[in-house]
Amino acid sequence: MKINFIDLQAQYQAYKTEIDTAVLDVMASTQFIGGEVLKKLEKSLAAYTGAKHAIGCSSGTDALLLALMALDIGPGDEVITTPFTFIATAEVIALLGAKPVFVDIDPQSYNIDPALIEVAITKRTRAIMPVSLYGQCADMDAIHAIAATHNLPVIEDGCQSFGATYKGKKSCNLSTIGCTSFFPSKPLGAYGDGGAVFTSDDALATKISMLLNHGQNERYRHKYIGINGRLDTMQAAILSVKLAHFDGEVTKREEIGARYSHLLADTPVVTPTIAPQHTSVYAQYSIRSKERDALSTALQERGVPVAVHYPLPLHLQEAFAYLGYKAGDFPLSESISREIMSLPMSPYLTEAQQNYIVSLVKEVS
Repeated sequence: MKINFIDLQAQYQAYKTEIDTAVLDVMASTQFIGGEVLKKLEKSLAAYTGAKHAIGCSSGTDALLLALMALDIGPGDEVITTPFTFIATAEVIALLGAKPVFVDIDPQSYNIDPALIEVAITKRTRAIMPVSLYGQCADMDAIHAIAATHNLPVIEDGCQSFGATYKGKKSCNLSTIGCTSFFPSKPLGAYGDGGAVFTSDDALATKISMLLNHGQNERYRHKYIGINGRLDTMQAAILSVKLAHFDGEVTKREEIGARYSHLLADTPVVTPTIAPQHTSVYAQYSIRSKERDALSTALQERGVPVAVHYPLPLHLQEAFAYLGYKAGDFPLSESISREIMSLPMSPYLTEAQQNYIVSLVKEVS
């Protein structure tokens, strides 16, 4: 049985006529940067999340970078985040000369544990950056309560959770600034790199819009040192088509995620826990197994692709050795990184494919 880890081809075939038309329209217009197509997408993204402003940019990584730049975070500053995430989260902090300060994770959601944040705050702390991992938001109310006590902004790294909800509100509209990625494999993916920054603060939105375009406030007039972080029009056109179908895909993701958990309930593997008043878009369907490596090998030998998100926490990465962390500093992140693995997940995963995957997990576990 042929199974794709993420079935982008099936998605393309489903919307082929609309996507092809949108791409050809951009080609015919020769408006490849900015313009009405981008403005339309940004308006739709803002309406979808409920944020006042959505600003398209070149990647999820640049979205995070722009958020930090807009808050003037730089050398000598500290930003609290999680070590159990993709490197981009902490990478952008370090790129600006600030220090990533890691806090261990909650054992159920794998998101940052709010109970551990307070002790990590120092006089140099300038922001808190929780990650909404695997498609489920962190405990944002608890994080905001701590942030408010210390007058700190919160940046949600929602690069895996666009479309998820927290207590009825959409991810990326839960904090001072929200960021997401439109990398092709994301729940809402472009056909190349892309991202967006969300805020309801007018001043921050204006600044971010300048920063992503070389700090320009008008042509050849530069108020800030910025970057080339624009979202190109072709990606904006594709995203607009896919956004129109996104709610249906989110529903399918939730159904497939719930079905996985139901079918795997009587196995030794640990399935995802979705907290009350949360929904998940299952950017990955990640299970834990004490025999992760053997299970992973067995599935792949039988034609089921798997992935590990993430095999080595950030505090143990060579790139962050200068921070002075060591093995044992964040025991939950370390233990979960040894057990976690992701099964195929897409709105186009059929019941027959899912049954086959689960049957193999049961056979091997």
